[in-house]
Amino acid sequence: MFLRIDNLQVYFPSKKGLLGKRKGDPVKAVDGVSLSIAQGEILGLVGESGCGKSTLSRAVMQLIVPTSGNIILRDLTLNLLPKAQIRHHRLDFQMIFQDPYASLNPRMTVYSMLAEGIARRHPQLARDKEDMRVRVTKLMNSVGLDPRHMRKYPHEFSGGQRQRVAIARALAPEPKLVIADEPVSALDVSIQSQILNLLLKLRKELNLTMIFISHDLSVVRYLADNIAVMYAGRIVEYGSAEKVFTQAQDPYTQKLLAAVPRIQNAS
Repeated sequence: MFLRIDNLQVYFPSKKGLLGKRKGDPVKAVDGVSLSIAQGEILGLVGESGCGKSTLSRAVMQLIVPTSGNIILRDLTLNLLPKAQIRHHRLDFQMIFQDPYASLNPRMTVYSMLAEGIARRHPQLARDKEDMRVRVTKLMNSVGLDPRHMRKYPHEFSGGQRQRVAIARALAPEPKLVIADEPVSALDVSIQSQILNLLLKLRKELNLTMIFISHDLSVVRYLADNIAVMYAGRIVEYGSAEKVFTQAQDPYTQKLLAAVPRIQNAS
């Protein structure tokens, strides 16, 4: 398996009265999650706000230290690596956030952001301006952005274009795993379809492995190979996208299916 999560727990200390718990009882944001993801697979991670899916993604990204359990990328147990090694290996796993305007540096041009990411993987290119310009041009083309706009700043783009910039920035260091945390929820439906189709295209072209996080099962069905449904820190349902949609067993999954409109396939 490309990525394996073994009995992962992420507990936070609680204050008196928080979530109805006694003082000292931990908040179990992630409570014994185990998942395996094959190379090139898109796993859809679904659940309502507060279910633990974003905490799980941040633990995989090594932005949160797990309470227990292991996160194994290829043959590396990420949570056991020293911080210096984690910084090096983070080139292999990148994140796309929900709000591109908040996650992009407003003082950097698109060129500067993408060149910075490319140089992390290929430091020698930082001294070769022409080769770097060619790389940035190719990367912008791959996500459907006009390279003539590489000297523009984030505020000069539309919401959908900014999300394409965010995707390009995540791809710049050539990662093998991308975690997309609600990347289309803030976009209009028509733009959502464009971004979903872009992610499918990039998965095919780059053999990307992806965890796609959403509260919307219909969006995840359109994109994902397999779906894991999360509730109260646990995985309550797992299976192929089609099986989860047509043969859901858990009442929580059935509730999500009943509440969310289905997305239409877009060309």
